[in-house]
Amino acid sequence: MKIASLLPSATEIVFALGLGDSLVGVTDECDFPAEAVTKPVICRSALPQGRPLSAAEIDGAVRERLAVGQPLYLLDEDLLRREQPDVLLTQDLCRVCAVPSGQVREALDRLGLPDAQVLSLDPHSLEDVFGTIETVGKLLGRSEEAAELAASLRSRVARVKEISMRVPTIRVFALEWSDPPFAGGHWVPEMVEAVGAMNLLNEKGQPSREVAWHEIAEAGPEVIVFMPCGYYLEEAEEEGERLFDLPYFAETPAARNGNVFAVDATSYFSRPGPRLVDGLEILAWAVHPEAFAEPPARTIARLGR
Repeated sequence: MKIASLLPSATEIVFALGLGDSLVGVTDECDFPAEAVTKPVICRSALPQGRPLSAAEIDGAVRERLAVGQPLYLLDEDLLRREQPDVLLTQDLCRVCAVPSGQVREALDRLGLPDAQVLSLDPHSLEDVFGTIETVGKLLGRSEEAAELAASLRSRVARVKEISMRVPTIRVFALEWSDPPFAGGHWVPEMVEAVGAMNLLNEKGQPSREVAWHEIAEAGPEVIVFMPCGYYLEEAEEEGERLFDLPYFAETPAARNGNVFAVDATSYFSRPGPRLVDGLEILAWAVHPEAFAEPPARTIARLGR
């Protein structure tokens, strides 16, 4: 079976199920595990390349393309025609994160590949993520492996929740983007609640939403976790330090008391794959360091001046 993955989380799931050798195409963002970068790139970002863009420039470029109906991702149709994958994994959850399934289907029909299966992976919660792993496993003939992986992940989540029941409730704000500010959505509010915290400014299962800096200050977060979508830790640290220049941000209890953190969001929070549970354990330490083990190096950093 030939598999094409059009989003990084799907690539991680395919490798976790032992099917990396079956991947005939991935995205230009697929970088885990390391073998993923050796695969042909079948889908890449349509945003301007070259110099690094600021958060505001990325937001502006995305909004501009969406406003005029331009795609955010480009499919390599020549590679599609040549490889003729049996299964293509994508998502409709977020227009910013991957090629929508409808666009994939149109390309396949145009190329004369009507028999290829297109599976859209659209989880809104941790349990949805685990269910997605099981769904992919069933489609790809790895149901047993998928069930074992999902069970292991559920067990780790249960352990975090068990410990969190014995700690004080902390007010936490998950900052998913900085310019403009967005509150983390989908599975992120659930992750915050799972570590024994009160999630601020968004509800479980809802998309991330734009907020105002004064709303963040008024919510009074005791811990702020900066998890900019698509950023690794070094990038998040650099951007996160500039947040302290904003009066509304600097006046929060989290900023005043040294409880602002940047995380490797790309690896552990943005992608709805197996490593979200690593993210949950990282988040648990940030909120309750007295109750949880310190995470591995270069996964989280405390910010402040």
